[in-house]
Amino acid sequence: MRLITLEEHYRAPMLKSAGGALPDPPPGSPLAQLQAKLDDLGDQRLADMDAGGIDIQVISHGAPGTEQLDPAEAAGLSREANDYLARSIAAHRDRLAAFATLPTAAPADAADELERAVSELGFKGALINGHVRGRFLDDREFWPIFERAAGLNVPIYLHPTPPPAAVREAYYGALPPQVSQTLSMAGWGWHVETGLHVLRLITGGLLDEYPELQIIVGHMGEALPFFLARSSRVLRQQAGLSRPLEEYMAANFHFTTSGMFTYPPLTCLLEVIGADRVMFSVDYPYSSNAEGRDFVLGAPISETDREKIAHGNAERLLGLGSAARR
Repeated sequence: MRLITLEEHYRAPMLKSAGGALPDPPPGSPLAQLQAKLDDLGDQRLADMDAGGIDIQVISHGAPGTEQLDPAEAAGLSREANDYLARSIAAHRDRLAAFATLPTAAPADAADELERAVSELGFKGALINGHVRGRFLDDREFWPIFERAAGLNVPIYLHPTPPPAAVREAYYGALPPQVSQTLSMAGWGWHVETGLHVLRLITGGLLDEYPELQIIVGHMGEALPFFLARSSRVLRQQAGLSRPLEEYMAANFHFTTSGMFTYPPLTCLLEVIGADRVMFSVDYPYSSNAEGRDFVLGAPISETDREKIAHGNAERLLGLGSAARR
């Protein structure tokens, strides 16, 4: 069965030197070994894909990216990073695709860079790492980015990022440093913050303004499917939301399995959202291609749904074609 993954990361050297990428962990540590794979866009990545049975990776720059940089600096670096990624994957277009890095703090420049990346470089959309220096994307200043994405008919992948400083201090302060950092990020915090970010986009009117816009959310929906019915009811009753959240989910959102390989969250996601808007992802290199493959191929779901999740929905959304399994 063909396998396509959508939340697979790399690290652009020009962003690392500018402070727009994770610093190197202690040499020889497990995290250092994982992060070293972020820098490889060739033989090692392809070998890992082959070993894990992955046909296509859609590659993006994970958190932090350009979102926390000065707007003027971010604009130039985003262009450099996208050109670098395009050159790096040019020889492997049958295996590697890309989401653009955008200078979100400069929305007009970000919209133009999105169009350039899609129209000239062949990218499949863009990935944005959460808030922009503490400002969330429901702020209308950022809406030109979404307007351009809707016009180009490409999705925006909303990915987690470390929380703003005030949130980090309030929620994760007074803990041992490593516990604080982990809990604020992949251990819990940045997932539920991304779910909140989605709710802000909806309640802020973004999807009413651009009803054709498509947004991808990872990690089985960042806790949204579990709480969706309650949040929908309460927001309509107490905050005057004009439409139920379920309608926005069915029209504007897609969800990936990235980094989560147990079946109860998948069951919840499928029951609440439905198989037509769920796509397989691994979260490489932080998660294992082989573990992801075994998860999706062994999931207790129908073969029709497995085909949709493994590759069909991504082919349709991103225009990736339907070539046979290698």
